[in-house]
Amino acid sequence: MKSHPGLIQPHPALSESISSLMERARLGGLYSTAGHLGTVYGRSGYGLLRTQAALCSPGFFHCRMSLGLLHERRYFRVLVILLVLLVLLLGTFLNTEVRFLVPLFSDQESFHPVTNIMFLKTHKTASSTIMNILYRFTEKQNLTVALPAGQLFHLGYPWLFLTKYVEGFKSLNGTFNIMCNHLRFNPTEVKKVMPNNTFYFSILRNPVFQLESSFMYYKSYAPAFQKPKSLNEFLASPLKYYNEQLAMRNIYAKNNMWFDFGYDNNREGKDYVRAVIQEIQQQFHLILISDYFDESMVLLRNSLHWELDDVVYFKLNSRSESTIQNLTRENQEKVREWCALDWELYQHFNRTFWRKIREVVGLRKLAKEVALLRARQQELMDICIQDGKPKNKTQIKDLNLRPYQSGDANILGYNLKQQLDNETLAMCQRMVMPEIQYMSHLYSQQFPTNPAKKIRLQ
Repeated sequence: MKSHPGLIQPHPALSESISSLMERARLGGLYSTAGHLGTVYGRSGYGLLRTQAALCSPGFFHCRMSLGLLHERRYFRVLVILLVLLVLLLGTFLNTEVRFLVPLFSDQESFHPVTNIMFLKTHKTASSTIMNILYRFTEKQNLTVALPAGQLFHLGYPWLFLTKYVEGFKSLNGTFNIMCNHLRFNPTEVKKVMPNNTFYFSILRNPVFQLESSFMYYKSYAPAFQKPKSLNEFLASPLKYYNEQLAMRNIYAKNNMWFDFGYDNNREGKDYVRAVIQEIQQQFHLILISDYFDESMVLLRNSLHWELDDVVYFKLNSRSESTIQNLTRENQEKVREWCALDWELYQHFNRTFWRKIREVVGLRKLAKEVALLRARQQELMDICIQDGKPKNKTQIKDLNLRPYQSGDANILGYNLKQQLDNETLAMCQRMVMPEIQYMSHLYSQQFPTNPAKKIRLQ
């Protein structure tokens, strides 16, 4: 190809590719080298690329001087081939790996990961596992978390959230990326802490299982749960034990998820329920369902444009099988009646969850990604976990990995394998670290001059 002063000449590979393309086009009847030539331009990081391409053959219809007048199908095919060649060769010029350009020609779009996130951590909904995921992402991306001030472990819960509950709010305001500790949602105050482009999400659980878990976990705390020996006994006559005047301590005994979203857990009325659900839907971009936890992680990963390892998890704050009560169908129905607000909330967002799955992921892709998630989880379990299963509190050797114990629940934790290399050990420790220890760790990192949080595990 003849050199032209002032223009960057194509890489030899580009000249070869275009010559090859022109020959294939000629043989296919699209072009003839005997026809008029038009100038094809492409831009790289180094300047303008120019080459000559035949526009038409004088022996086939009247020679047309404009590429736009060629048959649409031929024009499209040639344009696509030229574009692919140009992009691939630009990748060579810019020392870019071709695999990073593949999303441009597939159904996978390339996005930056979302890093400004507010997670409303509801109670007994697998939210501790999600908190661990967010904490790990925080460290990976070197982000800042809105942590409880001083010796607090919650952001003011059960009172409505206020900015004063966040450590360093006045000095760090506008720089927080993640908010995920327990709080009672108060959108006006939360928005003072988090950036305008924050992604808001939360998680719900079937109230039948959520209340059963709450009964065991808050048995000694909630007045309504202290006297009955079992949840079945409580459900036989809940008003016998539940005192609405003790609302702040009895919040775990009735419509606790509704309360966490900032609303009155004792109020009734169809119009009220409808208005609240509509408001929550406007405030939150996504509501996950813990009963479909792996599917929820796939949806979350796709919504936030994260990598697979960002949402791989080990189940945290779970109970031993011996402390799980089985409810009869009759008592399950009683839970749905007693926690009617939570049941309405759960039903609505269970429907929107599957609608989001279809819109964002698709059912076919969902099955593939769930399988990948579970395979990666098992791989990490084999690498990290001694005996490959969780242990009760008396069996956990490292106090830093022993979870907080509450009520009649026997909260399980993990022992790590011995003789792990330093990098693997650090990764495994983060995946199994209980929420209180992890929060305290991040607090000391963000505020090294502040006194460390005092941890109690019972």
